[in-house]
Amino acid sequence: MYTLLIIFFLVAIVISFLCSLWEAALLSITPSYAQIKQSEGSQVGKLLQTFKENIDRPLAAILTLNTIAHTVGAIGVGEQASKIWAETDPLITSFIVPVLMTLAILILSELIPKTIGANFWKELAPFTVLSLSIVIMLLYPLIWFSQFITRALKKDKSKSVFSRLDFLAMTEIGAKEGVFEKRESEIITNLLRFDTIQAKDIMTPRTVVKTAPEKMTIKAYFEAHKELRFSRIPLYQEESHDHITGYILKDELLANLIKDDGNRPISTIKRDIIVIHETFPIPELFNRFLKKREHIALVVDDFGGMSGIVTMEDVIETLLGMEIVDELDHTEDMQALARKNWEKRAKHLGLIEDLPAPSQSNDPDNNGSADDSKDG
Repeated sequence: MYTLLIIFFLVAIVISFLCSLWEAALLSITPSYAQIKQSEGSQVGKLLQTFKENIDRPLAAILTLNTIAHTVGAIGVGEQASKIWAETDPLITSFIVPVLMTLAILILSELIPKTIGANFWKELAPFTVLSLSIVIMLLYPLIWFSQFITRALKKDKSKSVFSRLDFLAMTEIGAKEGVFEKRESEIITNLLRFDTIQAKDIMTPRTVVKTAPEKMTIKAYFEAHKELRFSRIPLYQEESHDHITGYILKDELLANLIKDDGNRPISTIKRDIIVIHETFPIPELFNRFLKKREHIALVVDDFGGMSGIVTMEDVIETLLGMEIVDELDHTEDMQALARKNWEKRAKHLGLIEDLPAPSQSNDPDNNGSADDSKDG
């Protein structure tokens, strides 16, 4: 009798220990670890990916086996205890044995294995997935029935379990724990918030854009702007400074001067310019720049009037260097921050001394700005 009691007790505790260990380790395995193992082409990696894609199957196997172990163990221990102590000492059967069984299950098959599984999941991952695959095969009918019941309660699988805020939080944790350098953390944070930025948030406003009349000769423009710092200069028709027709490259202008072609109209070396709306997303603009191999775009308002220009440099600087406010902040805050950053860089390059305070009107000239000192 004592032997059977000990066997029932050990079987219940050992199986329950394994179930808790498997559960803690499985739920601690990160998607990135599973992806790395899968890319290695190992059996463990394939099983991990299968389990992560259909997590309810291994969990159903664990819960089914754990329930069987607890039930059989409790019944077996209780029955053997009754045969041994029911007549001589009923207190042991009715109170002491149930209490000891409960404490053993709580400590030996819950607290200890789950702590081990959560802390050493990486070392336990191969053992966990290989042993669970065997359990799933042995208990397949019961697991299928469990999945049939729980399928209606599952969340939409098409939705990712991660959000941008989750990745931002992980980035901050990584920076605090030394996984990322401060600069790396800033770049990742900016990248995750990149899709919230629009052209008007980083553009150079038209009031400070350096332009040239397209009918002016190459030589005349050069004589008037010998200290020109810009590499790309937008062109306008003489009747309207806001009517931008294209842009020229400073290098082409200088090349024509060297060839003694300076008497040609500046419009003869004009290039087409990309035109975008103020609300155009910066990620899409970045892709358009790359696809068309361009570095400058004209930003227009709702009425087609010029609001400013934005360059590849502005986009990259926004991604890598600009401090971006939280995505829940107002657009006005974004524009004010962009203007402040543009003023700093423009003053550093000697383009301006002081800019007038921004007007509170709805004039498109008052939109946010970014440094365009290298692209005109």
